[in-house]
Amino acid sequence: MKYNLVYSDFSKNYVNLALSDSLDKSLAKSTKQFLELLDEIPASKIDYAYSEGKWTIKEVLQHIIDTERVFSYRIIRLARLDATPLPGFDENHWGNSMDVTHKKWKDLVKEFKLLRRSNLLMIAALNKEELAFIGTASNHPVSTAAICFALGGHVQHHMNILKERYLK
Repeated sequence: MKYNLVYSDFSKNYVNLALSDSLDKSLAKSTKQFLELLDEIPASKIDYAYSEGKWTIKEVLQHIIDTERVFSYRIIRLARLDATPLPGFDENHWGNSMDVTHKKWKDLVKEFKLLRRSNLLMIAALNKEELAFIGTASNHPVSTAAICFALGGHVQHHMNILKERYLK
């Protein structure tokens, strides 16, 4: 399928990491790869940060969950052809404000699995008009399809960082 991809320079990396001829296959692939990576993370590394002031692996997973929720809200708003501008969010502020010390790793993994499954079902049901709709998020034009690809690309981005900086 040919997708109407409109996105900001900030989202370009995320979209390109997941871009494919099939949105469903791209998201299924990123989900499978990410869940496999999560299964491979040793318990001793969950609270590890590769440098002072960097997020722990547990915090990275919480960030991914938070971003997944923001992106899914944007997707449903645009899929309903709602042109109301959507605000941005400051992931660094959110990251600095999160407290995952009381959360269990297995619960965070389960939360991601359930959230991603829900998003996959939502996205699979979108029609061409819904995927092509262009709205505004973070003061930039964006299409529903681009946010869907960014959902997978955001996870891929963090998988790359986890592999390169946390799990080497």
